[in-house]
Formats: sequence, structure tokens, C-alpha cells
Amino acid sequence: MGRDRGERTSGPFGGADADAVSGGDHDSEAGSTAGGPCQLDGGPAPGGVSARIDGEVDYKAECRALRARVEELESELASRRDELGRERGLVSAAAAYIDAPFALGATQVPALIHWRLDGTVTRWNDAARCLFGWSEDEAVGRRLSELVAADPVSPEEVEAFNHDPGESLFATAASAARTREGDALTCRWTYAVLRDERGDVREIAAIVDEGDDPRRRERLLHERHQMLLQLVDNSPNVMFIKDPEGRYVFLNRPYARALGRHAIELLGKDEHELGGTPPDVADRIVEKEREVFASGQAMRYQEVLDFGGQNAYFFTAKFPVRNERGELVGVGGVVREDTDLRRAEAERAALQEQIIAAQQEALRELSTPLIPLADGVLAMPLVGTVDGARAGQIMETLLTGISGQRATPRSWTSPACAPSTRSSPMR
Repeated sequence: MGRDRGERTSGPFGGADADAVSGGDHDSEAGSTAGGPCQLDGGPAPGGVSARIDGEVDYKAECRALRARVEELESELASRRDELGRERGLVSAAAAYIDAPFALGATQVPALIHWRLDGTVTRWNDAARCLFGWSEDEAVGRRLSELVAADPVSPEEVEAFNHDPGESLFATAASAARTREGDALTCRWTYAVLRDERGDVREIAAIVDEGDDPRRRERLLHERHQMLLQLVDNSPNVMFIKDPEGRYVFLNRPYARALGRHAIELLGKDEHELGGTPPDVADRIVEKEREVFASGQAMRYQEVLDFGGQNAYFFTAKFPVRNERGELVGVGGVVREDTDLRRAEAERAALQEQIIAAQQEALRELSTPLIPLADGVLAMPLVGTVDGARAGQIMETLLTGISGQRATPRSWTSPACAPSTRSSPMR
């Protein structure tokens, strides 16, 4: 089917230009029909939006209709993405902790259940007993469906969940369930699939809770945010998040303390406005953050920054920050200063070199000892193999000793030719 030259799709902001709408062929009347809007081939325009241009069309109304249709489609797409993300989307360990409604409170261990592919339960903790009524002894070894009247994760979902264990990703599922007494529950399962070294499924592990009390969820969500903020604020590392323009939207207490200012004074400022680093250092920091934002990939690197003629050493991790739809909305950073560690390492290396030099000197003295026996008489006992390096050392020791002791070499055998166990007296 032919596409009208006047039909335009929306840009990033859902708009369509008026001149794009008016770009159709005014001379062509082919395919026109009486009544509703149509395309040039005579078919109805999608969404009830006219793509035919003639003298009777209100161009501004056409633009408004196109924008409205685009906004409607974008809204529907975002809604479906959100729904899919909530039902089957992957989340990090921190996000799973924030979102899962633990029954016993934010600071207590949640209900944890593990089961094999055939449904046999392998782990059932005390919180699971509180939720479903079955004890650990009663639950382990039985099928999950017999205990809770649910199979929350399908074989297809198990197969699809195949990720690096180090990423600690979770997926979520919801299901109806029943307690031991037969009470109905609506449960939320935040699960991961654990695999063995060969990649075969070992078991499914889940955090599970009743998820139908919005007030409890809100309270627990607030508690968990407070706990995570305490964790961040008591970290020895600097942590922050910046928006796409490079302005601070979050920073932790150690960062504010390092700058000697209240955190609220720093919000909304970029690296240069912050004034915590020289301008050239700020330029380098911003350049790295732009790389992260452009690539969408995390970066970890060591850097040396010059603060007024004094070098400071840092290990830095910077990463993209995304919203719930996966859109890049900022850059985060975790910075650890290693200056004291580097200085300690340098001092330790220098001390180690001194120790090695002293050991070498001691070994030289022990391997080629020069013993004065009497006035003008020296002896050098030689034990072991005499290679070229040791022969040179022997000669150096002899010459130094003869000069220092004013001995005269009258009868002696060259060390390079002497047997390895023979002592050569010097007179």
C-alpha cells in the first residue's frame, strides 16, 4: 500500500510539523472518497487521522490530531512496558530488597523458599512458616504446590532466567496461594534461578510475601529507604548522582563532609560550580562522566589528580543511572581515595629495597669472608661453587682487605682456580 507523502510520524516529543502535513499532492484527486478521512489508496487512515490533503482540510486541526494520536500510542506503549517490567522484569538485588514486601519488617529476614525443578522444597525458613503455617520439617522434601497450592514460576520462565550469578538479578511473579489452614493469599515471588557449574538448573530461590496490603507496603518501603540511606551515609566512600547536565541531584554525607559544607548547598551545582577541585581537574571529571553517559556503560579506573601541586590517588567507579523504563537519566559515581594507601605502599617498597640491599651486603660478606689471622696475614675460606660473579666479588674483597690490612700477597692460589673447599692464606 502506498504511503502518503503528507503522513509523518512523531519525533521524540510526539510532535508533527504542519509543513509535513501539507506536503501532499494538491493536484491529485485520485482515491478521494466522500465521508471520513482516507489515504491516497482509498483506504481509511489509521487511527481516524486523515492523511489526505485537499483544500478543505484544516491543517492545524490535522496537526493536533496527529499529535494526539502519537501521544496516545506512546502512552499505551509506556503502560505496557511498565506492566511487563512489573510482572516479569529483571531487577537488581537492591531493587528487589526495596520492592519486596517482607512480612516481618525491614530489618528481619524475609520468607525464603527454595525448590527444585520438580517442585521439591529444599529450603523453608522460619519466616515462611509464619506466612504459610508449615514448619521446616513438614515442608522440606514435599512439593511446593502441595504446601501453598501454587506453582509460581513456569518451566518457560525458569529456562529464560539465565544470567551471571554475580549480577544478583531477580525476576518477579504473582500468584494466588493458600495457607496450611486454607486461608487464601495473594503472594508476590521475587525469585532467581540458581545453576550449577555446567549451567544446569539447581534450584529456584524466592523471597515470598503476601502483597495485598498497600499501607504495610508503604511503611516498609519507607523503612527500607531509610536503611539504604544509612548504609550510603556511613560508607567511607564518596557517592553521588548527577543529572544529564552534570548537576548534583544526590550526594552522601562523606562527600559533603570532605568539602566541609552541608549537602543541601551542593545540590543543583555542576562540577565547576562546586569548586571542590581545580578547573582542569573538574574538566577531566566531567569528560569521564560524558563518556559514561554517551556509552551507557559503567567505567572503573584509577586516577591521579593534582590538587595544588600535591597528587591525590583515587579508585573511581562511574555508571549510568536509569529509570524504571530503562531510560538513561543520569550518571552515578562511587569514589575511594587511595592516597594514604599509595603513600604507605611507596614507603613499604622503599623500606623493602633497603632491607634487600642490607641482605645482599650481608650475603656478600658471608660468602667471601676475609679473616685476619696475624699481622699481615689474612685468610679467606671459600665454600661452595665459585662462579664468575662470586670470583669478581672475591677479588674485590681481597684487594680491599689487602690494602686495608697492608698485607703482601706472597704465596696464594687464584680463587677462580682454587678448589671450592680450600682456604687460601694471604701473607
